[in-house]
Amino acid sequence: MVDVDHGRIETSTTTVIHVVDLLRQRHDWPGLNAVVMVESQRDRGDKIERETRFYLNSLALMASMLAPVIPAHWAIENSLHWVLNLVFRDDECRLRTDHAPASFYTIKHMAQNLIRRAPGNTSLRLKRKTAGWDDDFVASLISQ
Repeated sequence: MVDVDHGRIETSTTTVIHVVDLLRQRHDWPGLNAVVMVESQRDRGDKIERETRFYLNSLALMASMLAPVIPAHWAIENSLHWVLNLVFRDDECRLRTDHAPASFYTIKHMAQNLIRRAPGNTSLRLKRKTAGWDDDFVASLISQ
């Protein structure tokens, strides 16, 4: 797969390994059906970067089917994290012990979904601030 964007050329090759019996025996990975390897090369003028990424996969698909799915998944994942960082300042959160980081992240994700569904053209950041100032607005978000 070749992608030309932002002044760079990225070439990637996707390999899917469906023989995963040894991994299933050694690790408790429920639903494991394949290991996916993506080898990519980024050309930025005179600089070349190479990277190999591995993914555990529950889908038993061919490489040609999985190749476009992986970047699409990460685009969604990255946009979610970008919004959480921008709106909720997630990178500045200092929760580090026990289950607090996962619990707090889940709560922020739920709040983001509620704020995203709120009517109006204002930004998510402004809607979040309004929720902090206006109890009626919070009630309308929760009761949707």
